[in-house]
Order: sequence, then C-alpha cells, then structure tokens
Amino acid sequence: MALKHWLQLSLTDGIGPIMATRLIAAAGSAEAAVEADIKLLQSIDGIGQVKARQVRDAMKKAAGDLDRELTEAAEMGITILCQEDAAYPPLLRTIPDPPLVLYLKGTFESRDLNAVAIVGSRKCSFYGREQADRFAGLLASAGVTVISGGARGIDSAAHRGAIASPQGRTIAVLGCGVDEIYPPENADLFDQIAERGAVVSEFPLGTPPLRENFPRRNRIISGMSRGVLVIEADEKSGALITARQAADDHGRTVFALPGRVDNPLAAGPHALIRDGAVLTTNLEDILDNLGPLPAIVAEALPESLPAEPSNSDAGLRPVVSLTARQQALIDAMDSDPVDVDTLIGRTDLSAAVVLQELTLLSLRGAVERVDGQKYARRR
Repeated sequence: MALKHWLQLSLTDGIGPIMATRLIAAAGSAEAAVEADIKLLQSIDGIGQVKARQVRDAMKKAAGDLDRELTEAAEMGITILCQEDAAYPPLLRTIPDPPLVLYLKGTFESRDLNAVAIVGSRKCSFYGREQADRFAGLLASAGVTVISGGARGIDSAAHRGAIASPQGRTIAVLGCGVDEIYPPENADLFDQIAERGAVVSEFPLGTPPLRENFPRRNRIISGMSRGVLVIEADEKSGALITARQAADDHGRTVFALPGRVDNPLAAGPHALIRDGAVLTTNLEDILDNLGPLPAIVAEALPESLPAEPSNSDAGLRPVVSLTARQQALIDAMDSDPVDVDTLIGRTDLSAAVVLQELTLLSLRGAVERVDGQKYARRR
C-alpha cells in the first residue's frame, strides 16, 4: 500500500518534503525510502552523517504511528492522499516541495484545476471583506474554484462568497490538522466548505495551529491555484509571501486589488502592482490573465480530449473524441457565445456537471470562454 510509505515519511520528524523527495529519488521509491539504511541516509543532502541515525530512529517511530493515524482518519471521515494517488491535485505536484500527503475532508473535482486563490489580512476593513466576498462570488459563478486559508478576515469572506454561489466550490487549506477547528468560530463554515469543496492540510491529525505552520500552508494555497488575488495586506503580511512565492517559485499569475492610499492595508497590493502584479478591479481582469496550465498538467488531463486543437487542415474543425456529456455541450453551442444557464437548459445536465465539463473542454482547447461567463466552440 503506497500510502503507508508516504505517510510514514510524512510522520518522520527531522525531514520535510524536500528532503523526503531527495530520499525517495535516491532510494527509487517511497517503499524503499522507508527502509533506507544509514549509508543511504548519510548520502542525502541535508541529512548527512550527523542526522542519519536520528532520522532512522524517527522513521521507525513513525512506522509505529501509522495504524493509529489511519484508523483515526477513517473514523473521522478524513481521506489521506499521497502523491501517487490519482486524486492528488496535479497542479500541486508541479511545485518544488509538494506535500508528501494531504489530509482531506470533502472531495477534489477535475474543475478544481481551474482555481484562483484569494488571500489577505486577518484584520481587514469592511471594504476588504466586501471585495473578497464579491470576487469569490464572481469567480465561483464563472466555474472557478476559490482557494484560501480558512483564517479570519479576507480568507473567511472569500470562502463565504464562493459558497453563496449556487454551484460554487471552495477549498480551505489549514495551518493545523483538519480535525482542529481554527479559528473556532469557523466550525460551521468548515462544515459547509467540506460539503461544497474540501478542507485540506498536510499536517498530521491533532496538529495545533502553530505560527511556523502557516508559511508551509501558504505554498499549498499557491501551488493548487492558477493565480493568486491579494486583497488588503500590509507589507509584512503572509499574503505577500504567498503572492511572491506564487510568482517567483510556482510561475503563477499574481493579481492585486488597489485600495485607498491612506489605508496601511493597501500598501501590500500597491507594492505588488508596482512590481508587476495585475491591477484587478473586475472579474475579466482575472479570467483574461490566467496563465496556461503547466505542460505536465495539460498532458495529464483525460484522454477523451486533445491536448491542443489541431490546425493541420486549414478550414476543418479538429477531430475530437468527446464523452457523451461533452458532446451534448458542444452540440448545444451556437455560432454565438452561450451562457451557462442556457447550456443547462439545452442539455438537461446539472449545473455542477456543466461547469465541470466546461472546465475540461476549455482547458484542453475545445471551447473558449467569451465575455466573462459565456462559452463558444473554439474557432
């Protein structure tokens, strides 16, 4: 069972995702990595002779904790995913230090590939909370999954704005175990998120919300997203760290909402705009500036659609192998752009199915988004 080996590495004190990845590469697999001898451990950059025996002892201790962790997760309805699982978020695999495992309450869907993060200050203004709610609702209505950190302020407003949309999805990435409720007043919100998306963490069950956990959490928020929108953050905010990591380490597009020049919380977004972030005032600013999917992710999309439309025969539509639901959506499209509600009425498919299939069709180049929330066959 591959999961046990990945989970054992994740539970091992003294090694993080980067060091564990080096060990797996040297050993050849996660299964071989957990059986690594002292000589192999000493050869790993970051472990060496000093830490090798400590890591070996910690790995043995982690082996004894596996069954309890798996049993407790199952009892609480929590799924644990490792990097070998098909459900592990493909965008997250592309960052330099993806989590070895993810603890999940709720579900991931294929349309979560089309995700945007909204981050910002815990101590936001009414304007900031209002705009986080507004942009989250607009993105959710356009079929985009909204990702944030489940914290007070901007994060909570973004999650609530997303689930206020009838078919909206949102994902909360926590800086504690998914069985820990932090902040405590968000207990009901996290239950709603798990029903309409997912609550996610890389930290073992029972992990408290320690300060040092949040920078690690932030890389997951960025890594799962195609872009990051910053709404209100001072110049030392963790939201700025997330944004700069998204741009510099993950190759994601950064968006920033301008604010009043006399508001200290506008300093962060203004600095990002100065440094090249997309100045954002409406939905189209985001949708029109999302970067392409990384090639490795595009190649992993379902084989029923081509990676790119073929233009080898001028004037001919590409030959595309579609599922029945995807063909029904294509057939329901006119020469003019069609909105989602019209497609739902013409196909008798549910709104969730329509949004999910449109995400796949658009990511693979079979349809294109036009005028915000309308779609057309790609010409």
